[in-house]
Amino acid sequence: MKLLIVTAIKVFEKEVKVMLKKSGIHIFSYTDINGFRDLSEESVESNWFGSEMNENDSLMFYSFANEEKTDLLFNYANEFNSKQKTLSKIHVVILNVEKSN
Repeated sequence: MKLLIVTAIKVFEKEVKVMLKKSGIHIFSYTDINGFRDLSEESVESNWFGSEMNENDSLMFYSFANEEKTDLLFNYANEFNSKQKTLSKIHVVILNVEKSN
């Protein structure tokens, strides 16, 4: 069993839900979160936000699923991200679950 964690900006909510469904992950939870990025280390020329601190309305999805399904979702997210022209991506983390009840 794996613990799947997906974070994305709120604009990508529909796309993440479609990926979960296509991967066979029909049971999941999600919550609103505030994404934060500290750009104070970047030069002014490369910082297109125009400020040092940036917050985004984001979502975090999580689910327990088998490796086959989590791998499918990981691949769908990579495919989606490769086609994006924006800086924001869908981030996927897959963790091993040692015990559960």
